[in-house]
Amino acid sequence: MAPAAALGLVPGPGLRRAWRERRRLLLEPRYTPLVAAWLCLAEAGVCVWVVRRAAYTEIDWKAYMAEVEGVANGTLDYTQLKGDTGPLVYPAGFVYIFLWLYYVTGRGTDIRLAQHLFAGLYLATLVLVFRIYGRTRKVPPYVFFFMCCASYRVHSIFLLRLFNDPVAMAILFVAVNLFLDERWSWGCFFFSLAVSVKMNVLLFAPGLLFLLLRRFGLVGAIPKLAICAALQVVLGLPFLLENPGGYLSRSFDLGRQFLFKWTVNWRFLPEEVFQHRAFHAALLTAHLAALALLALRRWHRSEESILSLLRDPADRKTSLQPLTPNEIVFVLFSSNFVGVCCSRSLHYQFYVWYFHTLPYLLWGSPAKKLGHLLRVLVLGLIELSWNTYPSTVYSSASLHACHGVVLLQLWYGPASLPEPCGPSRRVTAPPKKTQ
Repeated sequence: MAPAAALGLVPGPGLRRAWRERRRLLLEPRYTPLVAAWLCLAEAGVCVWVVRRAAYTEIDWKAYMAEVEGVANGTLDYTQLKGDTGPLVYPAGFVYIFLWLYYVTGRGTDIRLAQHLFAGLYLATLVLVFRIYGRTRKVPPYVFFFMCCASYRVHSIFLLRLFNDPVAMAILFVAVNLFLDERWSWGCFFFSLAVSVKMNVLLFAPGLLFLLLRRFGLVGAIPKLAICAALQVVLGLPFLLENPGGYLSRSFDLGRQFLFKWTVNWRFLPEEVFQHRAFHAALLTAHLAALALLALRRWHRSEESILSLLRDPADRKTSLQPLTPNEIVFVLFSSNFVGVCCSRSLHYQFYVWYFHTLPYLLWGSPAKKLGHLLRVLVLGLIELSWNTYPSTVYSSASLHACHGVVLLQLWYGPASLPEPCGPSRRVTAPPKKTQ
């Protein structure tokens, strides 16, 4: 009789070694690509199951289709574009992307095809996010299970609601990957493209501005910022030529009022306080103050004044090292997180604004007293808060408490972000000027 090993009934030495090292597989960030590959395969199956078995819920898809149908019929005046839920309030990038979806899905009628397209978008987003985590090598791989298979709300946002928020965030993660590859011009292009789908991406903008000044100085950053501005003009040009005031007031309306019944984060407040302008002003003040503190105490690592960032890198007194992947990701993700914490209102689809960044915020620069179990508990409570519908006093208060823990983690974590051991792509420092 043939040996059992020859028949494949006994695991080979490679599988046995992998089983023996399973603890390392779950805890060591260097195994991120392997774990990510398995999770993406599992998620492909989960997406197919959700699309086929879970009930689709109509919320904004028909409104999106009605809004872009007006453009398809030749209407370029933004004040005349509207859907079932109200006027079109997104920039031009949204129009072009969802106009394509409008035609591909038979004028928005083939919902199942739209769900499969968003399933592909979900998997692409995971690949982009895993590539970021693979470059930073800070988060233990077991955490990625909570970022993938365990989130009911995120699967619902992508696959059952078909919101535009996932589209904007997927493009944003393309930009982050390009920044990590030192392709700053293309990164700014895709960052601006993400903004043109939904304005929440602007929450990353303070961090991006800091990174551009840190990397290039004021003069060197201007061409990158010009790319962001020029793309907005090019995308919005047909609508700007028709009614510039209408386009700008509708697509970049920073004073929109949100309905209290949909808020996830401020349910514990009385409605009159939630709607009061003094409350909005207080949140804006807190946002600006938090960004200033982060820039001065956490992002800026030089002994020179932060104003030195305005100078050309070659002219600074202190020779700064090139930006590392962890510095780039920390600045961008913390900038966005502070904005989410100070938002006037968070609706359920807004969860994807920061969901995929939470593992890095909790594990990227961990405070010594915040153990793995507590960090997993924070992730679980945040997920529970976002899955409570309608939100309650307790769910919204719990969400703020968890946000507070993450903020303390960002503030009291190690002052430096050393790169993990192992080979990594070398970043070339800006050349020094010749005299």
